[in-house]
Amino acid sequence: MTTTGKGEPPGRIGTTDVECLENAVDVLRALDYRQGGAFSHDAVHVVKSVSLLLNWGTVPGTLRSRLLTVLADLHNLLGWTEFDIGRRIPARIRFDRALDLATEAGNDNLVANIRYRLGRLALHHDDVEDALGQLRQGQAAADRSGSRRARAILTVNEAWALAKTGDERAALVCLAQAESHFESAGTWAPARPWEAFFGTTDMAAMRGTVLTELARTVASRHCDEAIARLRDAVGGYGAEMSRSLALTLIMLAQNHALHGDFDEAVRTGSEAVDLARGLGSTRTKDRLAPLAALLRGHATDPAARDLLHRIDRYRAEPGP
Repeated sequence: MTTTGKGEPPGRIGTTDVECLENAVDVLRALDYRQGGAFSHDAVHVVKSVSLLLNWGTVPGTLRSRLLTVLADLHNLLGWTEFDIGRRIPARIRFDRALDLATEAGNDNLVANIRYRLGRLALHHDDVEDALGQLRQGQAAADRSGSRRARAILTVNEAWALAKTGDERAALVCLAQAESHFESAGTWAPARPWEAFFGTTDMAAMRGTVLTELARTVASRHCDEAIARLRDAVGGYGAEMSRSLALTLIMLAQNHALHGDFDEAVRTGSEAVDLARGLGSTRTKDRLAPLAALLRGHATDPAARDLLHRIDRYRAEPGP
């Protein structure tokens, strides 16, 4: 980007400027996946500086949509980091800003992804009605964009929301639809950066998540398949997806406890806590609550009691 050299506003914005910002967002996204929101939250300073591009710079018409898209993506990522460190209102503000920018850019694929993240924010706080509204608006955007992967992400999260309500039939129908969309995703355009995380491993983790929720709200008969799918996901996540691995281990331990296998619940739960303690995420703390409740009901067992104490201490620690 050209400047006057006298501290005056920058001039014309070029492709290289936008590419640099896109690369920076990719690096920050990878850091978030690997270490949690607290470690990438300083990216807010990047937003403050690059936003000056829009305020001061001259953007060629052919480049404006791309610039708006990367700014929307950055606000989307920042919303996710706010969510991950337990800041619900700032997260919502970031997501709303991202939605405005993505809409202005005409990028329905990114709009769909932002709606997915708004849905997850609502789901985390047990606001199923808002979650379903966000996810269904996102599905409409995904359809406009033609992205089967985006459709799969939104539909499988709708299945999770429905499972939270105990609507077994509707949840399983949604789950089957999501898997159908995902199976055909590879025949379409390559995944965009904000949706590329969702591969075979995440699909297995989400199937396990939906079934775990049904095991909790409907019947424990769903535990066996949930455990199988969550184990598949655990085997598929590497160090670059440490937060997803921790959340999946927590869900797996919860299933073992629901199934009455507290030895395995303690083993898996201990692994989850060890991993979670190295992450800058409060979501891991929140997601341990159901496991803690199950362990509390089995507190006569010394190993279960010890893990419960570890979870309680970890959840009581100050947030990132």
